[in-house]
Amino acid sequence: MVGARILLVEDSETQALQIRRMLESQGFAVERAPTAEAALESLNGRLPDLVVADYRLPGMNGDELSRQIRLNVRTRAIPVLMLTEAQERDLERQGLESGADAYVAKSADPAFIFLRIRALLRRSPMADGARADARAFGAATSVTPTFTAFRRARLLLVDDSATNRTRLARLLGADGYTVEVASSPEEALAAATAPDTSWDCVIVRLQGAGFDGIELCRRLSALRSAGAAAGAEASFLEIVALGGGDPPEKGLLTRALEAGADDLLPATAGPDVLGVRIRAIMRRKLLQDENRRIEAELRERELAIERARAEAAAAAAKAALAEALAHANGELEKANRRLVETQAKLVQAAKMASLGELVAGIAHEINNPLAFILAHQGTAERLLTRIESSLRGDERALPLLAKCRERTRSMGMGLQRIQDLVLKLRKFSRLDDGGFQTMDVPEGIETVLALLAHKIGDRIVVSRHYEAEPELFCSPALLNQVVMNIIGNAADAIPDQGTIRISTRSDDEIYLIEIADSGPGIPPELRERIFEPFFTTKPIGSGTGLGLAIAYTVVRSHNGTIKVGDSPGGGATFTVTVPLRRGP
Repeated sequence: MVGARILLVEDSETQALQIRRMLESQGFAVERAPTAEAALESLNGRLPDLVVADYRLPGMNGDELSRQIRLNVRTRAIPVLMLTEAQERDLERQGLESGADAYVAKSADPAFIFLRIRALLRRSPMADGARADARAFGAATSVTPTFTAFRRARLLLVDDSATNRTRLARLLGADGYTVEVASSPEEALAAATAPDTSWDCVIVRLQGAGFDGIELCRRLSALRSAGAAAGAEASFLEIVALGGGDPPEKGLLTRALEAGADDLLPATAGPDVLGVRIRAIMRRKLLQDENRRIEAELRERELAIERARAEAAAAAAKAALAEALAHANGELEKANRRLVETQAKLVQAAKMASLGELVAGIAHEINNPLAFILAHQGTAERLLTRIESSLRGDERALPLLAKCRERTRSMGMGLQRIQDLVLKLRKFSRLDDGGFQTMDVPEGIETVLALLAHKIGDRIVVSRHYEAEPELFCSPALLNQVVMNIIGNAADAIPDQGTIRISTRSDDEIYLIEIADSGPGIPPELRERIFEPFFTTKPIGSGTGLGLAIAYTVVRSHNGTIKVGDSPGGGATFTVTVPLRRGP
């Protein structure tokens, strides 16, 4: 149903635009025709799933459009929804009798209009099988285009009077017919039997002509009968005789009908009467043609209905089972989602516990020899000072002593960096302690950056903008899991050189941590999924898909939010917002 094609027939540009936007907002594909005539022309191409037409149209009204759609076997299965003004309810019966499926006021609530449209599309027979039938009928248009495609009806006017031919051709042309003229029976018969040519009606003047009009009607009827015997449906043309007064003479009417004419129109009739009679004849012809086609189709559809009833009974039996299965599947999906979330939490908790023990052990093992080296480094510097004082006059030894002092100072700087790293490792190992506590946010972020220095290196410039107050009463996981995962992912996402911007802000109610990078960013269609457990965009073996899932859970445990958006530098921006707490 989503993506169904709708043909909108509306002459008002403003109303057409409003209705089009309303329908397209629901996923429908809309094609617009400003008049009923243009709509019929468009139906010669690809068929829509639904026709929505205004009743008041210039030229042909909506009810006549519906009638024309129902007359054609290729289009009669298309549902038609008629739009009216609220005060035009009296037109509903007239429109429905003409073939419309439903009426809706233009001022109706859009939701009601969509319900009407969906109901019509749901019960529409234009499914695959019906479309195949329509294509099969449409394929016949290469042989009999008169009966399977909308076009201007073709009339052949036979009269030896140039004045009469011109007058009648102008009159019929004004009604939308394609009119060709012949001045003699030979010319008329040649036109009627021309290859690849079909006529809807031949109008023959009986009296006052320089030829025998009755005999021409007889010969045209013989051609029609021969074509019908051969199965050429295009030969079912209407033969209309024109002559006599109103009412016609009995003898003339009898001879004309016996010769094969289908009707006798009074030659003295005015333009309005003649136009109405011709239109009625054309309508009758279309009905007869369609009836011949419908009879064969109804026989096939009776068999299809019996099969459909049997299938419906089987479908009804399956419906209850399907509903129960859908309910069970829903419950199973919920349970599976809870299991996945719990598993992710357990995995992350075990990982963080192991990491804390490992970091604490490493820090302890490094700290002991580090303290030994630092102590002896200080001793070495003092001894160098004493040696330098005792060798003040030795010009050869003093440069060597200066070089030794420079090396020991460099050693001291390196050892100090190792000592700082060990201190940060020990702090990080204590961050896994449970419960909320007062944290120094800038210090915690700097610890995270130190631990991620191997990822960041010299290729990524980290800018810090700590505008919030430093202390925050929170869970340590807010820093050692949320911030670390976001910064680590940002470093992984930046392929070469780049930047990471870390900023904090706060007011009386919230504390905000924002981390933006210059990487490739996250596509909008993936932004909701990145917080799902085990979902990752990294190559196989490079990520578990748990980092952001745990980060989401931690932030939610703080009654906060975590959002992802576009970064001014072209990458992604993660914004963590938690309520500001002052302490226990």
